[in-house]
Amino acid sequence: MSDDLSPHDPPPRLGEIGLSNFAPYLMNRIMARYNAALREELVAVGLTTAKMRALASLSVLDGPLIRELSVYTVIEQSTLSRALDQLDAAGLVRREPDPTDSRATRVYITDAGRAAHEALWPQMFDAYDSLFRGIPDTERRAFVGTLQKILSNIRKHDI
Repeated sequence: MSDDLSPHDPPPRLGEIGLSNFAPYLMNRIMARYNAALREELVAVGLTTAKMRALASLSVLDGPLIRELSVYTVIEQSTLSRALDQLDAAGLVRREPDPTDSRATRVYITDAGRAAHEALWPQMFDAYDSLFRGIPDTERRAFVGTLQKILSNIRKHDI
C-alpha cells in the first residue's frame, strides 16, 4: 500500500491517478513501442517477438528448463513450446531431456541460433538505447534498480 494511504482509506481511482502516472500502463506502452520498433527486422529474418525473446534469453542462459525459459521470456509455456518447435525445426535451438528428470526438457541455443540473435542484436540494442535518449546514466541505473525492486516485490519464481 502506498505510504500516503492509511489501511482504511479506499484506493484512489484510476482517473485520480491518471494513465500518465500509472506505472503498469506506462510499462505496457513502453514495451509495445519497443516490440513495434523491432517488428520489421523480426519479420525480415522470420522471427516473432516470442522467438526473439527465446533466442535472446538463450544467448545468456545455458540450457534452462522450458518452465524456467517461460519465466525469463514472459511467455506462457504452451505458446513458448510452439515457438520452440519452430525454432528447433529451423535449427536455431535444440531440446534435450534433463539428465535428472526424464519428464523435463532443457533448451540450448545452437550456433545458427546464436548467429541469428547476434544479427538482430544491433537493432535490439538501438531500440533499447532509444528508450533512454536524453536520460543521464545515473537516472538509467536508478530506474533499472527500481525495476529490479518492483520485480522482486511481485516475483512468483526464484528467477
